[in-house]
Amino acid sequence: METIVELKDVTKVIKGRTIIDHISFQVNKGEVFGFLGPNGAGKTTTIRMIVGLMGITSGDISIGGASIKSEFEDAVSHVGAIVENPEMYKFLSGYQNLVHYARMSKGITKEKIAETVELVGLTDRINDKVKTYSLGMRQRLGLAQCLLHDPDVLILDEPTNGLDPAGIREIRDYVRLLAREKNMAVIVSSHLLSEMEMMCDRIGIIQKGKLIDVQLVQEFVHGSEVTYELEVVPSDKALSLIETNYPDVRANSSRNGISVEFSKEEIPNLVKKFVAADIQVFGIKEVAKTLEDRFLEVTSEKEAEARA
Repeated sequence: METIVELKDVTKVIKGRTIIDHISFQVNKGEVFGFLGPNGAGKTTTIRMIVGLMGITSGDISIGGASIKSEFEDAVSHVGAIVENPEMYKFLSGYQNLVHYARMSKGITKEKIAETVELVGLTDRINDKVKTYSLGMRQRLGLAQCLLHDPDVLILDEPTNGLDPAGIREIRDYVRLLAREKNMAVIVSSHLLSEMEMMCDRIGIIQKGKLIDVQLVQEFVHGSEVTYELEVVPSDKALSLIETNYPDVRANSSRNGISVEFSKEEIPNLVKKFVAADIQVFGIKEVAKTLEDRFLEVTSEKEAEARA
């Protein structure tokens, strides 16, 4: 895949405090890259540096091969972005807002505006004043503003904030469409981890200014080990057997018996040991992990390592 955005050892220091600490990652054309982290982790600061709203203390960011530090205009010409909230003139219609915005870039025709309006699903309301728009419609108009100049990179900071479930789904569908149909790189930050799991191809997790992991969503969520829930009696004897025979395996009591993180191939051997030890096995069920589960696991592990 072709890399379109690259952060190289990027650091941001404000008043002697390191906000972003030597982070590096790449984003490719045609993918949706999720940027995750707790509040205050540095997501918005990183996005502000990518779009040139905040200076870089050290390192560099290149977009389309151009440095944001030394070739700013060339670099940002590849980008469309909504940082925090889309801003527009509420007393003008959606169409008038887009015409005004189109004046900032060369070569945007009326046909291009109409095509973009249709893409974001605002054709029926584009001539209404923005003050009559719902929050979801304003988000879609903001997307249209970003897309008028055909950027290679779309950056959305918390795009689903305040939206109802239908609005969230609309934004998710548009983001996937743009990556697939337009071969656009999309960088999204959000707190809604369930949505990020459905929207993103890869994710990067940032914590206290450090990038702690970048992985494909499916690999990150599932990994090589799966959680199984086993309905067993007696459960305390089963836990003791696992602790003795598999000291590195994580096992806990659950509502129906025990839960254990195991590779699928090992489950038959575990059941044999249970039967030999006169432990009754009534059922085995794979428990799907969510992005939220893995995110909390990884961030809590890193927190524990930092304290140690």
